[in-house]
Amino acid sequence: MKVVILDGYSVTQSDLDWSALLTPEFQVTVYDRTSPGETLARCADAEAVLTNKVILSADTIEALPHLRYIGVLATGYNVVDCDAARRRGVVVTNIPAYSTASVAQLVFAHLLNITHRVSHYAERRSQWPSSLDFMWTDTPLTELSGKTFGIYGLGNIGTAVSRIALAFGMKVQAVTSREAETLPDGVTKVTWEAMLHDADVLSLHCPLTPSTRAMINAETLALMRPSAILINTGRGPLVDEQAVADALSSGRLAAYCADVLSTEPPSADNPLLTAPRCYLTPHIAWATREARQRLIAIAARNLQAFFAGQPVNVVNG
Repeated sequence: MKVVILDGYSVTQSDLDWSALLTPEFQVTVYDRTSPGETLARCADAEAVLTNKVILSADTIEALPHLRYIGVLATGYNVVDCDAARRRGVVVTNIPAYSTASVAQLVFAHLLNITHRVSHYAERRSQWPSSLDFMWTDTPLTELSGKTFGIYGLGNIGTAVSRIALAFGMKVQAVTSREAETLPDGVTKVTWEAMLHDADVLSLHCPLTPSTRAMINAETLALMRPSAILINTGRGPLVDEQAVADALSSGRLAAYCADVLSTEPPSADNPLLTAPRCYLTPHIAWATREARQRLIAIAARNLQAFFAGQPVNVVNG
């Protein structure tokens, strides 16, 4: 089977490889990056295409007569027109739950950076010797224990985040489709409106759908506490970025932490790049070596299962 990987570098970077796919069944061609204009030519003879962020549109899928399989190298699969693939009989798979621990870890890296101002003090360590006291502070510091942590979306990542929040002694609320009696011990199911009013920290862990797009906007921000911290490691378009920037500038929101933006890489005029108390990381939550190793292993198993006639992790069935 001829296999093409369109944007392999984002997964392997400089410390991993695709050896898990280098078996006699597969003839693999790997491209570090593929521009939109290169996609069709590179996939022309492929029976299987693996993509992380390269878009496979309906027109592209229709123009690939040999294509039988698309493996998305991520959990989200909005880069593929799944309806077009289904019409063509092309199986589309994704990589579920490979980065759960890593994403949950970054949520609290952001939160601890704000509440204990870790980077602030580390960067100003040269000022400590001139302190009149044994310690030196110039900002408020915040204890998490007893604070309310709101989670919108209680899937794999949201559940992992809830466990960490509970370990810090926080009160955990969740907006979820799950029944209240099925939630982990210590997690309380609430309405979206109640969470907006109550949360000291609000973390978004839901998919991007028409109903969740811009769920954080001027109206919902107005319902939040001005002291609240908003965290988004889900999808950039879950928030109205201009509304968040305005809330930060006016003091209506204490801080915004995000690992995702509506366009990546962002345009130079994205309002969050210059907003106060805005902490951005460049889509790295998923990118620990351990998570990427799991991603490659699952991608290989997905492809092998399809080749054996028993596909798994199918998202367009």
